Amino acid sequence: MPSYKAPVRDTLFLLNDVFDYARYDNLPGFSDASLDIVEAVLGEGAKLSEEVLQPLNRSGDEEGCTRHVDGRVTTPKGFKEAYKAYAEGGWVGLSVDPAYGGQGLPYFLAIALTEYSVSANQAFAMYPGLTTGAIAALQTHASEAQKRIYVPKMASGEWTGTMNLTEPQCGTDLGLIKTRAAPLADGAYAITGQKIFISAGDHDLTENIVHLVLARIEGAPVGVKGISLFVVPKVLVREDGSLGEGNRVTCGSIEHKMGIHANSTCVLNFDGARGWLVGEENRGLPAMFVMMNEARLGVAVQGLALSEVAYQNAAAYAKERLQGRALTGARDAGKPADPIIVHPDVRRMLLEIRAFNEAARAALLWAALSADEARRSPDAAARRTADDRLGLLTPVLKGVLTDTGFANTVKAQQVLGGHGYVAEWGMEQFVRDSRISMIYEGANGIQALDLVGRKLPKDGGRAITAFFAEVSAFLAQNKADSELAPYLGALKAASGQLQQATMWLMQNAMGNPDNAGAGSNDYMHLLGLTLLGFMWARIAKAVLAKKANGGLSEELEAKLVLAKFFNERMMPEAGAHLARLTSGAGSIMAMPAAAF
Repeated sequence: MPSYKAPVRDTLFLLNDVFDYARYDNLPGFSDASLDIVEAVLGEGAKLSEEVLQPLNRSGDEEGCTRHVDGRVTTPKGFKEAYKAYAEGGWVGLSVDPAYGGQGLPYFLAIALTEYSVSANQAFAMYPGLTTGAIAALQTHASEAQKRIYVPKMASGEWTGTMNLTEPQCGTDLGLIKTRAAPLADGAYAITGQKIFISAGDHDLTENIVHLVLARIEGAPVGVKGISLFVVPKVLVREDGSLGEGNRVTCGSIEHKMGIHANSTCVLNFDGARGWLVGEENRGLPAMFVMMNEARLGVAVQGLALSEVAYQNAAAYAKERLQGRALTGARDAGKPADPIIVHPDVRRMLLEIRAFNEAARAALLWAALSADEARRSPDAAARRTADDRLGLLTPVLKGVLTDTGFANTVKAQQVLGGHGYVAEWGMEQFVRDSRISMIYEGANGIQALDLVGRKLPKDGGRAITAFFAEVSAFLAQNKADSELAPYLGALKAASGQLQQATMWLMQNAMGNPDNAGAGSNDYMHLLGLTLLGFMWARIAKAVLAKKANGGLSEELEAKLVLAKFFNERMMPEAGAHLARLTSGAGSIMAMPAAAF
């Protein structure tokens, strides 16, 4: 039976020692989030995840959600009680504007806590996670009246939210959407159509579900320019805020999925359901992208979270499982065999996972702190810099962390051997659950294309130029530090290779766009590897600073070993990414389709 312990101390180390938490004191809302308060909130969130959510993970997977004859959906045993505890604890509205019932705490805190809840129970965490994304879209684009009707109830956890984009004939290509919106005399719209793959689309956790739905108003332009966004509640809301009759939206079926069985992924049928326009006509995509960008960072967290819980269980197993003898001789002659942690290849797998996890956690917190700066800083230049960084890193974090997170669950499963393949040890569930993160909220190939096609050239390459400048400045500031030097060489090399890749794309992608498509995945992973290397350099610097001030704990000493391992064993992959990227699209595009 798997277990989980939230990495609270590591989160606090990153905030305090790596990112100098005190430098954010000038941001509105941070005065209410001193490090002591942050520690207390993280501790309570960890307790909820470990004691309430994690024990339901396997049983929820086995039971799944049930659709009844009347279209109602029920969640697995224990989920309603767990959700009630989650909502009553104020966790849904943690970073929501207090004017609409939230606590107004910094966004980074919500991201850190999301890691804990997803590690404990990904399927459960998706219900409130989608709600916070829907809140973000409403807060940015809805009318004041709409905000007052929906956001407080969602922030309190009384209602949940969803996003409805995908239809049977379209996923990524939203210009193919067929769901219709017919204007009604009272200002509402009649929404008719079918949406598929709708996570948390129906359930029994709350009395209402607020669907955000992309649809095409009659007579709208074809393609993405004719898409509008609507708020469509499952239960209609009266003027006084009370609930009225049910709306004409029903769950037609629950998808039979590889994983996340305890989250109700629904086919939703809209049969003239009443909906209200959010924002401007034919401007639905910009409104929905607010939610999608929130969701993409949340999905990046899922990649880390499943990698973390898989690592914890694989490491515990490796220290206990007796099998074979160490290559250098028996470690414990009094036992029939040594624990498999003595074997170099087992250590390799565990170190690859952990070295990724700790750097990925740092990268996510840096991105989340950038989001807080972009939203809260009184300095316009600081807001722009932070927003540029967040825009550049979001597709990288979503793509790289979920690709690697899934691979890491497979490695952790491998550590357990045959026991990893059977259900009782929990590892095969981590593999199944983590697989979806590479697909939804924009498949990772789309993230790579978004990075190369949109984020790199945006504003004349301002964001990637700024990233190079940050890395170069760090290397220059620390080049005389002999203790830190062993942790900088690989970062310098990878940064140079990333710059070469960027220049190659600038020179070769315009004339042949297939070069951009063929190299986009390698570019995304090259940038991601450089980012993780940058995080390890900053972590090593923080650890060495603590060492200079009076010694290190075993936990911090381990970080220096991990930093060295990452530089020696993982950063060299940067060269392979560059070589593949600069080979161009020739061999990829040469074979005719009929030959496949």
